[in-house]
Formats: sequence, C-alpha cells, structure tokens
Amino acid sequence: MLKLFKSLVLVLASLLVTAPAVAAPPAWSQYDAAQFARAQAAGKVIVVDVHATWCPTCRAQEPTLDALRSEPRLRGAIFVKVDFDTQKEFLRQYRIPRQSTVLVFKGTRETARSIAETRPAQLRAAVLSGL
Repeated sequence: MLKLFKSLVLVLASLLVTAPAVAAPPAWSQYDAAQFARAQAAGKVIVVDVHATWCPTCRAQEPTLDALRSEPRLRGAIFVKVDFDTQKEFLRQYRIPRQSTVLVFKGTRETARSIAETRPAQLRAAVLSGL
C-alpha cells in the first residue's frame, strides 16, 4: 500500500512539474508619457482606459475591460489607465472629451474609440474592432 501511495505521489509531482504554466493576463499600467511613446514607436497594440475613480460609468466598464486582458487576440497588447483628473495633456493630445473613454492604438494610429459604452458585448466588440 505504501509503495502504491509513493507511486501516486511521484506521478502527481511529475504532472505538476511538466504542466504548462498558464500565463497571467497583462496588468494595467498607469499612463507614463515616455513608456507610452516607446510602445507606440514599437508598433504595439495599446488599449487605453481613460477613467476617473469617481465615475460610475468607468466602474461599470471595468469588469469587461479586465476580462479583455485574457483575450487571446490581445496577447502582447499593453493595457494603460489614464487618469481623467490628472493627465490633461493626454486628453488634449487625443481630444478626449470625457472619462469612460476607451481607445485602441496600433503603434501611433488610433484604431478604435468607445465613449461611455457599458454594455459588455458592445464594449468588447469596440475594443476588438481596433485589432
């Protein structure tokens, strides 16, 4: 019986060692102008969430945007939060009229924009349309 138990433990241990690691979805990073410019220059796909902590629409968008980080088509994308209250230069540069705006860039080119969309399917479709 002890021999069977040891064999079982060895088999389970080998499965854990050889099991492929599941990659965690990319984290949101806070907007930094220099990092953003480098990502654009590298031609990266960048998903931008212009948000405000006090905004109920932003809170409603959050679960959908968080789920998109695991979307296979967005593997390798960079996810950036832009604070509506403090990042005024970004807002001017990209003509963003309000919080709860979501942008998608491919390098320096804006490929999608969604403003105040909270319906999950529509918000997801808007982001994915920019790929």
